[in-house]
Amino acid sequence: MPRRRLYVVAGKVTDSVTYGFLPAADRLGLDVTVLTDRPAEHERTYPRRRIVACDVTDFRDIVNTVRAPDAIFSNSDHLQAPTALAAAYFGLPGKDWRAATRTKNKALMRRHLGDGGYVAELGDPHVDLAGAPFPLVLKPREGVASEDVVLVADSAELAARAAEIGHRRPLMVEEYLPGGLHTLETIGDGRELRVLGSFRTTLSPPPYFVEERLEWAPPPPESGQVLDQLRALGVGFGTCHTEFVVHAGRARLIEVNYRNIGDHCDFLLADLLGLPLFDDVLRLHLGEPLSEPPHARNRHAIVEYVLAGRSGTLTAAPEPGERVAGGVRVTYRPQRPVGSAVALSHTNRDYLGTIAAIGPDPAAVAATIACFRAEHVWEIT
Repeated sequence: MPRRRLYVVAGKVTDSVTYGFLPAADRLGLDVTVLTDRPAEHERTYPRRRIVACDVTDFRDIVNTVRAPDAIFSNSDHLQAPTALAAAYFGLPGKDWRAATRTKNKALMRRHLGDGGYVAELGDPHVDLAGAPFPLVLKPREGVASEDVVLVADSAELAARAAEIGHRRPLMVEEYLPGGLHTLETIGDGRELRVLGSFRTTLSPPPYFVEERLEWAPPPPESGQVLDQLRALGVGFGTCHTEFVVHAGRARLIEVNYRNIGDHCDFLLADLLGLPLFDDVLRLHLGEPLSEPPHARNRHAIVEYVLAGRSGTLTAAPEPGERVAGGVRVTYRPQRPVGSAVALSHTNRDYLGTIAAIGPDPAAVAATIACFRAEHVWEIT
């Protein structure tokens, strides 16, 4: 019997694909082809894989390149819509391309939800910022990783910041949303949308919005409002990582990433829940139903990011590894290799590495992470 054909649509090389989805495809016995506009990067990372050059931003080139596919899948923020359109062309299971477009474009997301908040796209001739409710959050309309996201206090600061970063991508402003920041991790098969769990997020001080720490926590009561908003956007197939704030009993979306949670938290989530997360996502794209929900586990988890404090060259950092101490398993995964150049950006791109720990209770997990930090050195010169 011929093996089923999986096409993985990818941009840059990521650990999620390299160590998550490709091994999962092997476990499922799939015939894998990686489509990418950066073939040299992928060939260096996994030289024995079948890698085909393709303009992955254009669904027409994806359609023209694949042959007799059984599944077309991407874990990239930027490639969800073209991947969804290609899957739809072949009649394969996949995301609604309109939902993928709405979630990627934050201005479009706000307009579609009509949640009454202030939002404006810079450069729109119909926008008048004279009565804007400062402070505002200036951000790329389709950005990721907190890049070019900054709190601006008044129109003068807005103009200065927009002039500084506006040449890179389309920008928008929205009202600053107060409240505690949470995530909601979901998975769906197009019929059922299931909650996997939630993290509480700690951010850097304003004016920037860098995620410094995520702690496993029960979904807040307002998460039902988030599910309603996701359904309104058309989200319901595969995994989705949603960031939202809760204030005065109301949940407001910050952004919707229609793929696995990133920055190594997908590996933590799979370990924490005892769930073959990467396998399950690929099975959904092959037309299989959701697997049985994981059994509840009385465990706690924290992820902390080691951030660069200056620009320069990373000259010392721990090796990747895992150890168990006092019933807590701590895993370190580098985000940058020693010897790489670091340009301080006040974004998630400043991450040097990820420290993730799973254990029986919050105090033990936090103490283990603190101990790991004290025992290791990250040096930028």
